Amino acid sequence: MVTIDGECPCAGGPYAACCGRFHVGQAVAPTAVALMRSRYSAFALGLGDYLWRTWHPRTRPERVTLDDTVWLGLDIIDVVDGSEHDQDGVVEFVAHHRQGRRRASLRERSRFERRAGRWLYLDGERRP
Repeated sequence: MVTIDGECPCAGGPYAACCGRFHVGQAVAPTAVALMRSRYSAFALGLGDYLWRTWHPRTRPERVTLDDTVWLGLDIIDVVDGSEHDQDGVVEFVAHHRQGRRRASLRERSRFERRAGRWLYLDGERRP
């Protein structure tokens, strides 16, 4: 189990009150953007099980494999729907990272779907 003090990797506030509560199962992400932020934080913290559990069963891989990427920051670009009252939503983001000495950014427009009251990552389209 991961425990960190201080700021959440998604920069949404203190980890325990932000994504930490989702990671340990104390709560479920109430919106698509909250799930997206918690998944970014899970990548940053190496929480492959959480990533797998929050991936839609129709599109998730058999196993989530993490690499040595160091996640440096997250910018939310656009949010379409994905509230507590919606069944689907879209979140576009830029995730800044480093692999070895190389810095780069990943821009993706991700689709989310709510199933049995829980938001799940469906798929994403990379953007230039």
